[in-house]
Amino acid sequence: MLVNAINQNLDELIVLLSQLSNTEYTKPCLYLSNATIGEHTRHIIELFQCLENHYENGIINYDIRKRDYQMQTDKDFASQAIMKASNLLNKPNKDLQLKHFIDGNEVLTNSNYHRELLYNLEHCIHHQALIKVAVLEYKHLQLSDTFGVARSTIEYRKQCAQ
Repeated sequence: MLVNAINQNLDELIVLLSQLSNTEYTKPCLYLSNATIGEHTRHIIELFQCLENHYENGIINYDIRKRDYQMQTDKDFASQAIMKASNLLNKPNKDLQLKHFIDGNEVLTNSNYHRELLYNLEHCIHHQALIKVAVLEYKHLQLSDTFGVARSTIEYRKQCAQ
């Protein structure tokens, strides 16, 4: 169920990327402190890749990422990376540890694979909401009503409509 929700969310991102030119994908957006859609997309993908790449050793550090410039400048390359990440999500739940630094101190936090999948879904939605701001100027785009909207908000709207 969680993997299906993530895949649906990532599919929405791929649909958006298919409608953009590379120029639109890499254009700085004033309302996002001059960040680009490509930068936000790369960030989404790289967190999923971190989880995948460190699943086996069980220690996840989202701060140490490749930061692949090609993913933020080539929308087709990014779409392929999204599809690859999407295909690798279905793994057994297991205990993990998050490694991060706070004020120069290393901190390990207990977690598990399903919790990190949920984090990545929420993180993806958050960045899609930002991407939505960047694409408002592009009138040719067609976004789903759920693009960049939290799952809890979608459920709430369904209840209100009844």
